[in-house]
Amino acid sequence: MPGVYIAYPFCAQKCTYCNFASGVYPRAVEARYLDALCAEIRAHQWEWTPETLYLGGGTPSGMAPEDLHRLLELIPGRPWGEATIEAAPGAITAEKARAWAECGIDRVSLGVQSFVEKEIRRTGRKHTAQTVADEIGTLRDAGICNVNIDLIAGLSGQTEASWRESFDWIERLAPAHVSVYMLEVDEDSRLGKEILRGGARYGAGETPGDDRTAALYERAVERLAALGIARYEISNFARPGFESRHNLKYWKLEPYAGFGADAHSFDGRARRQNAESVEEYLNGTGQVLDLSHADERFFVGLRLMAGIRPAPEEWRRFEQPIRRFVDAGLLETDGGVLRLTGRGVLLSNEVFQEFLTS
Repeated sequence: MPGVYIAYPFCAQKCTYCNFASGVYPRAVEARYLDALCAEIRAHQWEWTPETLYLGGGTPSGMAPEDLHRLLELIPGRPWGEATIEAAPGAITAEKARAWAECGIDRVSLGVQSFVEKEIRRTGRKHTAQTVADEIGTLRDAGICNVNIDLIAGLSGQTEASWRESFDWIERLAPAHVSVYMLEVDEDSRLGKEILRGGARYGAGETPGDDRTAALYERAVERLAALGIARYEISNFARPGFESRHNLKYWKLEPYAGFGADAHSFDGRARRQNAESVEEYLNGTGQVLDLSHADERFFVGLRLMAGIRPAPEEWRRFEQPIRRFVDAGLLETDGGVLRLTGRGVLLSNEVFQEFLTS
């Protein structure tokens, strides 16, 4: 069954590490965007009833409860098999949590990134570890027990000791799902730009290097496994039965419809991408792109720890790179299944690039 993704690219502040198409806008722009989003959803021809729903951002948790209700009323299929909203710690109230549950939300993804105050402040966030603990309690009181916690390996000033502190909190809070991302350094974030230019703002000079970040990520894999939270995708870990049903659709190339700025849709054959910026989306000046998905099965499917089962013609087509990566210890084969090794996960971009260009 297909899923629905809704992009809500509005935030209270732009975090230093963020390279997403989101930002801080006037309230009037946010109101116009909500109207445009509702209009796009109303115009959609529903050929199926969605199984999953995902509100991403930005920070869709900042949406007023009445606006969220207005938006989700337009999506058929409630109660969905899974409905997720992304949230920033520090603004979850009992009223909001109850409103989310009433709207059909049963899963919350918290952008915690770190439980260590020094690291949190350098990202631009204002929450504390206790804030996160209190708000998870608020969500559970409202009946929303399926909570994901996002963490980033490689933040400025992060050490093995501070990383361990964050995972002590994970153990204490016992979430159903944890996502661990390695910091991306590129020109699309303020921190990335500062690191690339050799600057010192945002603590750029204290950012762990690639090898240190990879080591922190591996510590996370070990610690989460010991807690019964298993890695099922490169960046995603879950207790049995709590894997993200919506995100699995992306990695398994199952259909989904996307609404809003920069949202993608996939019908099982080809992708479509909406206008990237909020301004283009509102003005109708951005181009809706049709994108091929050739070879994506290797690119997205190999992200899953279960791997993929290539067809005979795919084994023949990619025989040379597969053999080379198996010999290098980056891929392994087992009964017709192809998957990344532990070392291959750390060098996955190198592996994926080879299959995209072969």
